Amino acid sequence: MNELTEIAQKLEAGDSQAVTAAIEQAITGQIPAATILNEGLIAGMNVIGRRFKAGEIFIPNVLIAARAMNAGIALLEPRLAADGIKPVGKLLIGTVQGDLHDIGKTLVNILFKGAGFEIIDLGVNVPAEKFLQAARAEKPDLIGMSALLTTTMLNMESCIRQLRASDVTATIIIGGAPTSQKFAAKINADLWAASAADGVELAKQAVA
Repeated sequence: MNELTEIAQKLEAGDSQAVTAAIEQAITGQIPAATILNEGLIAGMNVIGRRFKAGEIFIPNVLIAARAMNAGIALLEPRLAADGIKPVGKLLIGTVQGDLHDIGKTLVNILFKGAGFEIIDLGVNVPAEKFLQAARAEKPDLIGMSALLTTTMLNMESCIRQLRASDVTATIIIGGAPTSQKFAAKINADLWAASAADGVELAKQAVA
């Protein structure tokens, strides 16, 4: 087993210490940081995303894998920065105003980060004005909006209306239990994700 395969497999197992040890060995072996990221950490998180989508693993498994991923990324970040390696895209995300649910957004953040995206998380209960201000400041490739309640998902429409009326050009993706493809089309969102894993695949296509 080479170092990259070991990194991916140990990440899937959620073994943070083994992941960092394998990364250190890969660095010693002069494997480029971008290769370690793409063929080790991201490869492992891609498997986690597919297995989660298929119902083979559950939220605790994803969270444990994310901890291992974050430990590995912390080791690689200085080298990636020094090499001028940029994220595949930037996601600005938040749960819309009136909604305090966080777990779905947390899963989205984990899987997007695992796929190589930079994440700007605005948190929960985010008003339209904050989405707009952050979008202008951060210039993301994608803006993600989450809601878990039928009452709060209606606030997505006002957010999108303000964004469309502005100079923001980011792709808007929505998700959450009460949302649907039909609702996304109605409120003028670009994309709808049925799950966090689906969102990653749609986002990859959008920034490709």
